[in-house]
Amino acid sequence: MASPQRLTILGSTGSIGVNTLDVVARHRERFEVFALTANCQVDRLFQQCRAFRPAHAVMLDEAAARALRQRLAGEGIPTEVSVGMEAMEQVAADPGVSTVMAAIVGAAGLRPTLAAACAGKRVLLANKESLVMAGRIFMDAVARHGAELLPIDSEHNAVFQVLPSGFRGELANAGIRRILLTASGGPFGNASREELEAVTPEQACAHPNWVMGRKISVDSATLMNKGLEVIEAHWLFRARPEQIHVVVHPQSVVHSLVEYVDGSVLAQLGNPDMRTPIAYALGYPDRIESGVEPLDLLKIGALHFRSPDLARFPCLSLAYEALRAGGIAPAVLNAANEVAVAAFLEHKIPFTAIPSVILQALEGVADGAAATLEDIMDADRRARAVSAESLACLA
Repeated sequence: MASPQRLTILGSTGSIGVNTLDVVARHRERFEVFALTANCQVDRLFQQCRAFRPAHAVMLDEAAARALRQRLAGEGIPTEVSVGMEAMEQVAADPGVSTVMAAIVGAAGLRPTLAAACAGKRVLLANKESLVMAGRIFMDAVARHGAELLPIDSEHNAVFQVLPSGFRGELANAGIRRILLTASGGPFGNASREELEAVTPEQACAHPNWVMGRKISVDSATLMNKGLEVIEAHWLFRARPEQIHVVVHPQSVVHSLVEYVDGSVLAQLGNPDMRTPIAYALGYPDRIESGVEPLDLLKIGALHFRSPDLARFPCLSLAYEALRAGGIAPAVLNAANEVAVAAFLEHKIPFTAIPSVILQALEGVADGAAATLEDIMDADRRARAVSAESLACLA
């Protein structure tokens, strides 16, 4: 039997990290957890360390790291606890690691995910912001260092599964007309403009199909999550903006589709459970048990699709505009969205103000090239500053 894959899980206490460990627990003979990382959730990371005994645990928050270190020592668990972004980069690039699950939400995940790519790892990419912010830099690093990139977002994983064998990144050469990304539409697909004005964070985080973190739940409700996925698809599959279409599919059973020039449309279907794409990527090219219930098509009966309403949910249009603009625009879009969503979750702005904050950042930050990581991080800082000013005006 082959040696187990040694895993680093960036963001192990979030929903993707938790689901990854659920799949790993079903296949102890195939996987060994080398490192787990988190921001500040001491209790959950402690329980994960107790269950999987990683060599390393890394936290961004220093006080949380001290607390974790004390609790582990108290139970005689020899996991070494480190703190800070540099430590996260180190466990992502460690020579003993073969696979890195990149599941940190937001811009904070860029540096350690890029470190994994530069170290030539198999990168299971759930941190879409790495491609949204620094797509060309990231994809160049993957190619230059011989890394292997497998998408975890259910939509991109679905596309990956139905691409032709040997796909090399040219849609036309593979006989592909377009990619169709499905969107659940979030919890407010039928809400009026007036109802959207009154949406609370609790309502926005109550996704009808998926169990996700608060930030990504809000992104799903605004359709910004789908906009970020459009940008991600552009880099993953070398697709032009006009080759990437979004269709609203409230049931979240069809996870995405690929339309071929001969009229065939291939889709990947399954219950809305992130363990399916996680298991596919962990086991690739093998198929392994995920713990997901089989899909019952007779129970579903019918599948429904509609076009997205860009008037009520303009974040999707803003993402397409940023993709077409190129350069630092996607990084500005992402930063402004993170600031706006955080403000909404703190009850500082209404739900409908989120796209306004993003638009002001896109208009307020001068265009620029995204040639280096420093360019990206500078654009991120400037976008956050402009967005903070917008929030002050709304207060």
